[in-house]
Amino acid sequence: MNTFISLWKEKTNETFEEVIEKSKVVLNLIEKLKFILLEISPCDLQDKDIIQYKGSILQLQELLHLKFNVATEILLRQATTLADLDSGNMEKIIKDENVTLYVWANLKKNPRYRSVRFSETQIGFEIPRILATSDIALRLLHTHYDHVSTLHLVSTPSKEDTSSVTESVKDDVDNVKKTISKEAEEKSKQQEKGSHLIQEEEIKVEEEQGDIEVKMSSAEEESEAIKCELEMKVLSETILAAQLLLVENLSEKPEFFEDNMVDLCQFTTLGGIYHLDILELPPQCKRVKGWMIVEIRKEGLQKYTYPPETTEDLETENAFPPIEVTLEVHENVIFFEDPMVARWDAEGKHWRTDGISNVFYKPKERLVTFSLETFGPLTLIQDAHINMPYQSWELRPLDVNKVLLTVTTVFTEIQIQIKENLCMLSSIKLRDKKHVSILEGKWMTPIPFIIALKEAGLNIFPTRYSHFYVIINNKVPLVEVKAYRQMALLSSAFAFGWSKWNLLCNSTKVVFKVREHLTEECTETPNWAILMFSGDRAQRLKITEDSEAFSEALKEETEFHSTLYHMLKDCASKEAMEKVRSSNCQFVNSVCHMLLSTRLLSYS
Repeated sequence: MNTFISLWKEKTNETFEEVIEKSKVVLNLIEKLKFILLEISPCDLQDKDIIQYKGSILQLQELLHLKFNVATEILLRQATTLADLDSGNMEKIIKDENVTLYVWANLKKNPRYRSVRFSETQIGFEIPRILATSDIALRLLHTHYDHVSTLHLVSTPSKEDTSSVTESVKDDVDNVKKTISKEAEEKSKQQEKGSHLIQEEEIKVEEEQGDIEVKMSSAEEESEAIKCELEMKVLSETILAAQLLLVENLSEKPEFFEDNMVDLCQFTTLGGIYHLDILELPPQCKRVKGWMIVEIRKEGLQKYTYPPETTEDLETENAFPPIEVTLEVHENVIFFEDPMVARWDAEGKHWRTDGISNVFYKPKERLVTFSLETFGPLTLIQDAHINMPYQSWELRPLDVNKVLLTVTTVFTEIQIQIKENLCMLSSIKLRDKKHVSILEGKWMTPIPFIIALKEAGLNIFPTRYSHFYVIINNKVPLVEVKAYRQMALLSSAFAFGWSKWNLLCNSTKVVFKVREHLTEECTETPNWAILMFSGDRAQRLKITEDSEAFSEALKEETEFHSTLYHMLKDCASKEAMEKVRSSNCQFVNSVCHMLLSTRLLSYS
């Protein structure tokens, strides 16, 4: 990694197109490092590794932005060569899947030319007279990713925030290591003792060797069994600890945020970052006797300060009015309400909404227009919990090791297919109209899939802070985890769905609908049963979804069971249970991960 960074730093004359091509490798490296931080359990990752990975991510991000600046300077040195014949000014658009560059250089300095619109787009600026007569360039660098927001958005939970379960798991791991070490020592002593006996009594070797081998073999088997049992216990508790972290609600709200400061626990950036800069036009290339001569300044690309820090010489108060900006919303992002515009405060390291006025959004054209006092990185933000709480949900089998998860919210209906260890966005409906997304048909493992949905504006994944911003139906974490685990285990043959009675039972119990589902065709009048589960007891309730009042009364001719599996086994067909037994462990794990990530029982 360090070698790659050092070698790329040495290259200083790359064009913008060359930097864009190299950026694909850099973005891939950054993505892989982020996934390592997300996928590995906190107890398996050392502090030094976390610091190292975060440091590498930051280095790569800074280097990439530096390279874009250097490439912009090289491009602007050729502004006179690339000037438009009609306007006399230079305009350049470079598009790529990850980055789009818009550059305009003011070569003519015509005071009447104050409306800048890039060709074949509606993106542009309305600039004041002072900029129209200055040696400046306007740059809009739209990165379709966000490298500006603080790194904590992708960090693993800190040790202070990790639940007590994780600490107990660490203790168990240490105990197992000690036990295994002790067993190994005893085994070694037994072997030494057996060896001495054989050396001392060579005459009885044939008679006694058999006994020693039998005893040692028995001891080894017992030792291995104990070791295996302890390791399985630790593995089970480690998994439980990681799953409990996914449904954990923090007791304290995030740090206090001032007015106009964006709380990134409540809001999310969407559509990438718009780096808006007013730049000083660098010295231009000149042809002298067949040579191209250019003055290269040591300081590199320089920003033009607007408004200037001192304005004493100016008579009018409004000599530096806000600049009107029109931006295009990224085509792969969904806004359920008009987006808010935020600017980056480099000093405070946070997003702010002040200094931005007259925001107007055209949803059909996907254009947002606003007035901006100072230039810098900008982004569009949306309430991260706009689709929470959910109105209903359903988990339905499609085949063995394949299910369809449907989550219905106020604005949308999202359908997700899960098979083996992969997830795919099946369809999106916006106000009863089908919406086509670039993610549809793309199979991904759960964590990249969740990130992709969030980045597209389809966030149905609560965080540990979400309960501060959403009214939820809070459930005991252990009960919630156990319910999701067993639903995942049974999902190949049984459909599960939202029940209104889940709101009326207390936090130690969950209520949902269930029915056997062996064919892909949906029944017009499905025969749902209402189940209640408390983590260690499952029961079928007498009430139906249409009953007038909630009751915990047990349905006739049914009994209590310790798990959902055993309860459904009593009334299920042989074919259904065979499907359950045929379920792939990767599939069960993926379904469980998606249920834990959406938290359907608490957020519906």
